Amino acid sequence: MFILFGLALTVGLIWFVMAAPLGRRSVGASVLVDCAAERVWRALYPFGADAGWNGAIAHVRPLDGDARTGRIVTAHEGRDGKPIERDFALEDVVAPHGFRMRYTADSALDQSHWRNHRYEVAIAPLPGGRCRVMLCETDTYRGAAFFVFRFFALRRMAGKLKIWAETGRFVKGGVFERPSTQLAMAGVSALLLWPLFGLDAFGLFLSATLTAVVALHELGHMAAFRLMGHRSARMIFIPVLGGLALGGRPYDTRFEVGFAALMGAGFSAFLAATLMAAHSLLAAGLEPLHARALVVIALICALFNLGNLAPVWKFDGGQVIRQLFASRLGQGVAASTLLICMVATGIALGVPLHLMLVAGLVIAVLSVMTAGNGVRPKRPLTAMSGAERVAIAAGLAAVSLTHAAVLVWSVGLLFA
Repeated sequence: MFILFGLALTVGLIWFVMAAPLGRRSVGASVLVDCAAERVWRALYPFGADAGWNGAIAHVRPLDGDARTGRIVTAHEGRDGKPIERDFALEDVVAPHGFRMRYTADSALDQSHWRNHRYEVAIAPLPGGRCRVMLCETDTYRGAAFFVFRFFALRRMAGKLKIWAETGRFVKGGVFERPSTQLAMAGVSALLLWPLFGLDAFGLFLSATLTAVVALHELGHMAAFRLMGHRSARMIFIPVLGGLALGGRPYDTRFEVGFAALMGAGFSAFLAATLMAAHSLLAAGLEPLHARALVVIALICALFNLGNLAPVWKFDGGQVIRQLFASRLGQGVAASTLLICMVATGIALGVPLHLMLVAGLVIAVLSVMTAGNGVRPKRPLTAMSGAERVAIAAGLAAVSLTHAAVLVWSVGLLFA
């Protein structure tokens, strides 16, 4: 009963984060700025003299001579190396008090991404030469993840606007992006996981190891981004839930997506295999506790990464399969094959068949629930060549088998 409750809780949490139909929601941020409303207006109004205050906008020009429509050339790099451009339409413009804006075209994303999106600015002058600025974004959301991201992004933008308007200085980045902050988040994650493994030295070792494994997994994704030509890559640590690696531009090819998704587990496969080989070579000369620690680290590394390769739509395994096969039939056959191999691995570990069947059903349900809510690019990604398809398929098989073998080996040593 406890296992079923845990599975149901996990499925429910993932569904809420990734796929829950939240409907049309608004997120807002309000900030008190110690300057005149006209100064803030020049920064937030797309055609304002200071529209590039935060460095995100290179320049703006009206379309067809209409002051209510225009094109923003951003400072962000698109998949073709050129700046991303967005067309917009303005509504209810009342200078210097506010306006509403919607995007009508995007050089990077399909228009469906902006179909229900609205951005609103309201500036209320106050006595003493101050003003209150209210920013609001309204959109339709599936899953809480992007909703929460928009909430914090809007709050951070409001804070940076206040600093710029009052001092004339724009502060790049933020506290959250600093390496020290991410290290602190990793530490918090390890401490939050500690009670789950037992509040003793061994429990702390397990939680710290899992946190390090997550970080190594995300480093693999970051390395893939750089190898694919991204000028930057960064990691965001989310306590308890894991981590997220972000590239410096949108994906351009299916091979790039598959390679970046595979490299998380692929990078860690070298560690898992090295730990397995090191134990075989050095176990006789190591203290029993140290030898056991090597096996435990290998087990956690293999289990976490094999789980990420599960054929769930939003997991790494599901991403790789989606790029390998364009048809639903091909994706279904590949996902079923990978799932059968994972169930077989569990049976080889001694897990009862009925539990593995339940786990397989959970994975299948997660895959269905999280399907179809991804962001569509403006034009389809470049298809893989035959050689690229073979390379990604071989890599998926090799990485999956490596982690499965290390998992069976480590469990056999620890629980024999």
